[in-house]
Amino acid sequence: MPPTITAFANSPDRGRGQARDMRVRWALEEVGQPYDVRLVSFEEMKAPGHLALHPFGQIPTFEDGDVTMFETGAIVLHIAERNDGLLPKDASARARAIAWMFAALNTLEPPIIELGMATLLERDESWYEERLPILRDRVCVRLDELSRHLGGADWLDGAFSAGDLLMVTVLRRLGASRILGDYPTLSSYVARGEARPAFRRAFDAQLAVFTAASAG
Repeated sequence: MPPTITAFANSPDRGRGQARDMRVRWALEEVGQPYDVRLVSFEEMKAPGHLALHPFGQIPTFEDGDVTMFETGAIVLHIAERNDGLLPKDASARARAIAWMFAALNTLEPPIIELGMATLLERDESWYEERLPILRDRVCVRLDELSRHLGGADWLDGAFSAGDLLMVTVLRRLGASRILGDYPTLSSYVARGEARPAFRRAFDAQLAVFTAASAG
């Protein structure tokens, strides 16, 4: 039987490919692994059955035989280690690709998420206008560093890897802020990721869920 992942029955990202099941879908599409999706509501995410799979009541989860996992980074690494296409064969290059996976989630994503949450939830606070430039600067410091590393290369370290997959999905969260417009190297990098056929299949599958939920 194919693995099963969970996803929002009605995603708050409105089909823009920001929900974190997108990362797992993309990884599975890259390695050519068929998969099933079980859609869960916000209420079901906090029910005992789902909490047994994900103790924090979030998505996605991953079930494959006796393997049950949560956290997208761990799931993508699990998929990459058991299939060809997302990690190099060379041990040194493989280690660097895994390092980039952690960099995407631990170094780039936290300031991006903090900026996004402030923009979404703190606009009416008295200190919002003063805090916003600080949050943007924190993001830009990381983008400056990442852009310098990438230079004129297509991908972070040689061929496309799971590190690129996670980094592209993290950078896509900046879409609404338009910050990436100041970084043509990174904008082109994200566009290359989005142009991959596996990304398009994953995106279309996630969008179809939102479209069906909206029509219903």
